[in-house]
Amino acid sequence: MKYFAKLDETNKVIAVHCVSDTDATTEENGINFLKHLHNHPYWKEASKDGSIRKNGAGIGMQYNNRLDAFIPKTPYTSWVFNETTCKWEPPTPRPDDGKFYDWNEETTNWDEVIR
Repeated sequence: MKYFAKLDETNKVIAVHCVSDTDATTEENGINFLKHLHNHPYWKEASKDGSIRKNGAGIGMQYNNRLDAFIPKTPYTSWVFNETTCKWEPPTPRPDDGKFYDWNEETTNWDEVIR
């Protein structure tokens, strides 16, 4: 089974479809199959785990041609986009001390969660 992201004219992911391996022996074959089936021109092969195009495709994500990657929505306005990993990163790394933390956008820092 292969996955394909259906894109709008701005490269925003509007749906994700599964295609059998026999109908998608290559990315081009899968795209042609979907174009004829759905009468829609814009598709990109994707994956659930991000092994293709850096991130798994999901509705609302943006496909970036230059990076050949699906870009997730910005989780917080203070976070910075890393073009190498194609992921959003906090301006302050999460503490690695075995405790639980939530991001606090007001302070742009991590708050410990007491459980």
